[in-house]
Amino acid sequence: MHISAKADYAVRALLELAREPARPLTCETIASCQQIPFRFLKSVVGELRRAGLVRSQRGCEGGYWLGRPADEITLLDVVRAVDGEVIMLRGENLSALDYPGPATGLPGVWRRIEADAVSVLAGVTVAALLPAGTPAREPAAEGAV
Repeated sequence: MHISAKADYAVRALLELAREPARPLTCETIASCQQIPFRFLKSVVGELRRAGLVRSQRGCEGGYWLGRPADEITLLDVVRAVDGEVIMLRGENLSALDYPGPATGLPGVWRRIEADAVSVLAGVTVAALLPAGTPAREPAAEGAV
């Protein structure tokens, strides 16, 4: 099994946004707090923005906010936003996988593993990962700074 750096960095970035409710955060701040390479994080945050998991505002008062409440963002949402599929085999989706002969049952095992991973990821929200006592960040109103 492989968890991508993109998925790990994306969740960590969302956790930083979720724990800082008073102001937007810049990629520089998130990268520094989580020790994530800045250039890589910029790309990851762009994917999160396109998926609606974060939103941004330009300018000196700008930065990033959660696109939805932290308790409505699951790890499955994050993985799908940055990686697409949860589990791939040699770059292919598991749904079309078919083997001949004695290996006929193997694709079903891979699909069960994927289903279990999807279940776990769908059952964990960003809010659930915040340390105890950390307020879950509510998305700021559109245009708010």
